[in-house]
Amino acid sequence: MSTTIDYYFSTSSPWTYLGSGRFIEMARKVGATVNVYPVNFHTIFAQSGGLPLPKRSPQRQAYRMMELKRWRDYLGIPIVVEPANFPSKAPLAPQAIIAARESGQDALTLTDAILTALWRDDRDIDDPTEIAAIAESLGMDGHALVDAAPGFADDYNADSEAALAAGVFGAPSWVLPDGEVFWGQDRLELLRWRLGA
Repeated sequence: MSTTIDYYFSTSSPWTYLGSGRFIEMARKVGATVNVYPVNFHTIFAQSGGLPLPKRSPQRQAYRMMELKRWRDYLGIPIVVEPANFPSKAPLAPQAIIAARESGQDALTLTDAILTALWRDDRDIDDPTEIAAIAESLGMDGHALVDAAPGFADDYNADSEAALAAGVFGAPSWVLPDGEVFWGQDRLELLRWRLGA
């Protein structure tokens, strides 16, 4: 029996990138419907006790870097661990994804392409030209999505509040219909187990 998965993430999250392709493959295997929610983790951290990266202790920052390299090597997924264009400072990418979602386009594939652009290719996902080009490479009208993106600011905020209400505090997170939350790309095996994939 297929299920629905609410997928909450940040386009600035390397962990979301490392889990993205693997999650998409799993979701397709089980025939899951995925609700795509790019959310603002500044909002979520402020209410859930999380800290943005620059405010974390040196020990936590050092461990994060070690873990990124370890997971890169373990998974064999190429990643630029310190991209020049990190962190993303504009809401353009998430709001373009919402624009795709709300117009019935493949927001999940667009999400993966944007994550790959930042974390594998070190492209500037705050640049409207880059976002348009990424969408165009998928056969979407990239310029239309970029033009529409600012109109989804309220949806972006509402999705962020919905994430908090669902118990989300980190990226990526997947929430099943019964409210069970799976946080982090390293929980994908538990999600696979729960879905019977």
